[in-house]
Amino acid sequence: MKILEGGVTAPMGFEAMGIAAGIKKGKKDMALLYSKEPCQAAGTFTTNVVKAAPVKWDQKVVYEEKCAQAVVVNSGIANACTGAEGYQCCQETAKAAAEALGVKENQVLVASTGVIGRQLPMDVVKKGIKTMVPMLSGSREAGTLAAQAIMTTDTVKKEVAVEIELGGRKVTLGGMSKGSGMIHPNMCTMLAFITTDAAIDQPLLQKALSASVTDTYNMISVDGDTSTNDTCLVLANGLAGNPKITEEDQDYKEFCEALNWVNTWLAKHMAADGEGASALFEVKIVGAKTKEQAVTLSKSVVSSSLVKAAICGHDANWGRILCAMGYSGASFDPEKVDLYFESAAGKLKIIENGVALDYSEETATRILSEKAVTAIADIKMGTASATAWGCDLTYEYVRINADYRS
Repeated sequence: MKILEGGVTAPMGFEAMGIAAGIKKGKKDMALLYSKEPCQAAGTFTTNVVKAAPVKWDQKVVYEEKCAQAVVVNSGIANACTGAEGYQCCQETAKAAAEALGVKENQVLVASTGVIGRQLPMDVVKKGIKTMVPMLSGSREAGTLAAQAIMTTDTVKKEVAVEIELGGRKVTLGGMSKGSGMIHPNMCTMLAFITTDAAIDQPLLQKALSASVTDTYNMISVDGDTSTNDTCLVLANGLAGNPKITEEDQDYKEFCEALNWVNTWLAKHMAADGEGASALFEVKIVGAKTKEQAVTLSKSVVSSSLVKAAICGHDANWGRILCAMGYSGASFDPEKVDLYFESAAGKLKIIENGVALDYSEETATRILSEKAVTAIADIKMGTASATAWGCDLTYEYVRINADYRS
């Protein structure tokens, strides 16, 4: 696998654009993603009972049509809790894009992120679509503009691309995502869009995405809040010309590995860019009896406000980690747990068999002062493991969310 520069426009046949349409004041707030050929489409969505209108629209497209050719994304307004009018906005958006692009209305996906409860200004949205269509480009710069346009409280754009070989043909996958707050996916406000020129059957594309989401986006948490808008979409237009993947063979396995790599990269960068965050916080549970046990324990630790606050303070407060493991609901013997902290500054064993070692607090603080910090807990019950990603909890997080609507 080769890592490339760029994002969603890296695969053949995909074009994009991002502009400041006027939904937000003076900031990019609309993006358009388009494939020159109809695509096999797959998606995963929030499990929150309160689902935004775009989620409902996209579920209909993915589950019933199973193909798509364009995605319209806006930031600033989530179009969530907006009733029948909100769903009508999705339909009008898809219709406007379909007419401007010359594609089918039921093959246009939509996504929104921002403030809940406000209706979209459809005159602005429609004007934005008409503006972007003639500007569409397959350039790297166009993909970057799209990645910037979907940001809300994100501080950096998130885009990545990779190249693999399937059946003797070069196949590319590109991705972009946004997410900084309300991040605790169960498929937050996270949006992710993956493009690929691979030729693959839709059921296998959906299976690959659903499996990947479990170990990537569903393993991150910024604040424990599962959004109304969580959406991850994959579009595959087949222009790479590889032998079409129709069964779970070696090509399918390699495609899955590449998709998982892209999703993991995007997920980790969302966690690292959590609202107000100063550090990426990674939690690894090893020696678990089952994968499910490891997942439960790692997500409990990475979601703990007390643990996150300790990471912010560079404080090796290991008791908070054991506490979070203890209330996770997963059974384990706390008197068998070994715990380590690790970063670019080194690795330090903090407790052994549930008891603190005579470690150096100064060394622990130095390790915990890096931009990426890992806690590793060995529970000595088996060979299963899981990794979750989050970030520290800072004063800035409260400021951002106290003032979010104003």
